[in-house]
Amino acid sequence: MKLIQINDEEKRKQFLNKGYKLPAYDRDEVRALTTGKPSWVHFGTGNIFRAFPAAVIDRLLNLSMYDKGVIAVEGFDYDIISKAYKPFDDLSLLVTLKSDGNIEKTVVGSVAESLTADFSNTADLERLKEIFTAPSLQMVSFTITEKGYSLNGPDGSVSGVVKDDWDNKCFPPKHLMGKVAWLLYERFKSGAYPVAMSSMDNCSHNGDKLKAAVMAYAEKWSEQGLVDKAFVDYLSDENKVTFPLSMIDKITPRPDNDVVEMLKKDGFEDTDIIITDKNTYTAAFVNAEETQYLVVEDKFPGGRPPFDRGGVYFTDRETVDKVEKMKVCTCLNPLHTALAVFGCLLSYDSIWKEMKDEDLSGFVREMGYLEGMPVVVDPGIIRPETFIDEVLNKRLVNPFMPDTPQRIACDTSQKLPIRFGETLKAYIGKGEDVSKLRCIPVVLAGYLRYLTGMNDEGKPFELSPDPLLDELTGIMAAYRDGKEATAQDLKSILARKDIFAVDLYEAGLAERITELFNRMNSAPGMVRTVLHETVKEA
Repeated sequence: MKLIQINDEEKRKQFLNKGYKLPAYDRDEVRALTTGKPSWVHFGTGNIFRAFPAAVIDRLLNLSMYDKGVIAVEGFDYDIISKAYKPFDDLSLLVTLKSDGNIEKTVVGSVAESLTADFSNTADLERLKEIFTAPSLQMVSFTITEKGYSLNGPDGSVSGVVKDDWDNKCFPPKHLMGKVAWLLYERFKSGAYPVAMSSMDNCSHNGDKLKAAVMAYAEKWSEQGLVDKAFVDYLSDENKVTFPLSMIDKITPRPDNDVVEMLKKDGFEDTDIIITDKNTYTAAFVNAEETQYLVVEDKFPGGRPPFDRGGVYFTDRETVDKVEKMKVCTCLNPLHTALAVFGCLLSYDSIWKEMKDEDLSGFVREMGYLEGMPVVVDPGIIRPETFIDEVLNKRLVNPFMPDTPQRIACDTSQKLPIRFGETLKAYIGKGEDVSKLRCIPVVLAGYLRYLTGMNDEGKPFELSPDPLLDELTGIMAAYRDGKEATAQDLKSILARKDIFAVDLYEAGLAERITELFNRMNSAPGMVRTVLHETVKEA
């Protein structure tokens, strides 16, 4: 069975007999409506897009609640389109791995057209211009990762591509954010039609990041005389162009070999894992968890597809911000980071396996319920108690989700200020003594122990990528042999607000964290001992 065979009557029966859900709508009709009068175009063709927003619209199409699909555009790794979209007629298989052991297999057909943002591809460029100048276009969304919006390099200066765009007055430009701004300029010239630019990336204030990048290009072009200032005014007018915030939550790991074997037993043939030249791992299928949340600021000046009928929350800006803080600062992300740090130290390769470890499971439960919930932000539309219960009892324990502590440990230095620093600041803001906290200091000490690059057996392990990795491991290398540190020795790390959001000396935690680090570092097995004692004393 191959995806492109779903319209063949005999093959369709085979799919259905194996429990696959197939599009119940006429794809040709949907494609004609979508390409003729596009309403939604999405940049970023990775797993989260196919498993969530595209799948939501697919369900609405199946229920006859909507009649158009989405146009998918890849702005970074063009091979995804040529290798994982075009050969399969823009179809994909969503494999939902439920915590109760059930597996749902759904062929998603809502992608009506796939393009690249390669402006040297004349056909794709002309088609993008047609889409962006269409009065019917309501929404341009993005899942391009936080880095996709950045115009700066690691040192904070304007990146080489952007500098070249600006110095040489490249029009159209080469950076994706410049390309998006240029396409919006085409829309402005054709009638200044309204549109919402909706980031759906998993990063704080994603819409603001998108807006800042687009506006930077527009303002530079205005200064250089490449565009009229009226274009900048158009982008700034919320009756015309908006950049709503959103919070997205759904785990969609790389294609998993266990899923491949399961699909092969069904007779499904499109199971090859594709690795592009840019090292993107993709396939004709996406494996994902069942749970999903998408909360969006409801600012769509030209209307929007009916995502709300598919379970997406639309609300005000303040509520989106609160939902994000609930998730990122208390109910999910801190638990993930704790499991990532200790999972690497204790040589685990799966999050669900960690949750079967009584010490680790007990630790994150205490941290979430006893230390996080007293200062959690309640958004009103989602109960924090319900959210964290689902995280701990349904999501993290799911044995069918192939997520690893090593993946989650990426960029930990950038995550700590939000995932733990905000909780510390909340306690400090209430006038409470943070030195009484039990779990958060253990995580921060565990992070220092992680930076030594030695696991709890005293053996070296590979640390996950991080922009500060060389700097921080260089400091902690002195303690690989079990050498004790003083609080003063670690000041170059523990005093850094860019890592912890607070100066841990001013917060009264530096001595405690140093003491915990020294215990964990004193001998093999001591990371486990400290975790066990923390949970036992709860």
